[in-house]
Amino acid sequence: MADKLLEIVQYILGFGPTVMLPVVIFLMAICLGVKVGRAIRSSLTIGMGFVGIFVIFDLLGTSLGSATTDLVEHAGIHLPVIDLGWPPLAAIAWASPIAPFVIPMTIIINIVMLTLNWTKTVDIDLWNFWHFTFVGALVYSSTGSFMYGLIIAGVTAVITFVLADWCAPMIQKYFELPGISLPTLSSVIFFPIGVLGNLILNKIPGLQKLHADPETIQKRFGIFGEPMMIGFVIGATIGIAAGYDIKGILNLAINLGAVMLIMPRMVKLLMEGLLPLSDAVKQFLNKKFPNRKNLYIGLDIAVAVGHPSVLSTALLLIPVGLILSIVLPGNRLLPLGDLTNIWVPISMVVLACRGNIVRSFIIGIPCLIVNLYVASSVAPIITNIARSINFPVKTDGEFSSLLDGGNPYRFWAVKVFEGNYIALALIPIIFITCFLLYRHTKKTWDIT
Repeated sequence: MADKLLEIVQYILGFGPTVMLPVVIFLMAICLGVKVGRAIRSSLTIGMGFVGIFVIFDLLGTSLGSATTDLVEHAGIHLPVIDLGWPPLAAIAWASPIAPFVIPMTIIINIVMLTLNWTKTVDIDLWNFWHFTFVGALVYSSTGSFMYGLIIAGVTAVITFVLADWCAPMIQKYFELPGISLPTLSSVIFFPIGVLGNLILNKIPGLQKLHADPETIQKRFGIFGEPMMIGFVIGATIGIAAGYDIKGILNLAINLGAVMLIMPRMVKLLMEGLLPLSDAVKQFLNKKFPNRKNLYIGLDIAVAVGHPSVLSTALLLIPVGLILSIVLPGNRLLPLGDLTNIWVPISMVVLACRGNIVRSFIIGIPCLIVNLYVASSVAPIITNIARSINFPVKTDGEFSSLLDGGNPYRFWAVKVFEGNYIALALIPIIFITCFLLYRHTKKTWDIT
């Protein structure tokens, strides 16, 4: 029975987010009373907006991936754990025995939390439920307890929805994404880290006055401060560091400049498709729940990458990530597959810093250090899971992922269920810290 259910789940998820999301949007829109023609147009616009975003991601990944590989070879870096990126981890999560149980459980958790007014996030991004599945699979593999795996997957969903609610008002104001929250585990857990880091920088003389966002950069440097020019300059710099010739340098510079220029336009197209659904949700809530306001539509973190501060900070951190992998004692991960996806966690740091590239860059460095060490540490578990389900791995050694293998929350969850005393002692400390940071943002941030 479980095997059959797993086959059904894998078949449905095999359509991918660009197909699944429009279907979910269409069904939701019809249920909320949107006219069929408008629902079709809205869902297709959203799907095609995501296609555009992923095409730009592919350009970014291809361009930077090749440059990063060449830079590694040029520098002569050799480390034992290979970073295969997040896609193999997602595939492993969906192939794990725990997967068919996590999706319905997460949907039920979301509905119950919405009913009890414990969350405002309606998470329609079913594809990214793999984040909850993967942490469950890690705990299941490390402890041998299927029940522990399900418990942590459910707890992780609850935590993700709460964190998504917390930063949603800031997302709508600073990223200009009205009615949206971003319940993607690999990014949202970095929001409180960003808030804490921002508070610490406020106390350091000299650093507290450093400020650079796309608007101030553009005002100061004119055309050379525009996002596409920033991408061009960063691309050229990486090309030079990778040892490219003039042709290679210019190609990389143009490609990164194009990413900075086109990505925000793809996000705007996506938001255009979301407006009918957002309006329908508000009308439905006003009728059924007159006391409920500001319900959020939960989407993939990909919609946040259109902000120039996110891309600029991520591009600046890529060479830093490579340098750190060389100089950090005890690091075993060669960051190739996911280094170009560093914008995922950094997006929430940028949000916490309200677009300040300088502060986001500074906070991003310790985040990278933690990710490198965690990814190195969990590599044996990830490799064992892959081989236990006969997942085809392209390497004979251990592998991991800087982004999701290096996720500090997942590592902490594994250690908690393994009974690690330090991890257990951190539970109240982290809870109290997040609560105090939440109160701080509510009191001091100008959010309406």
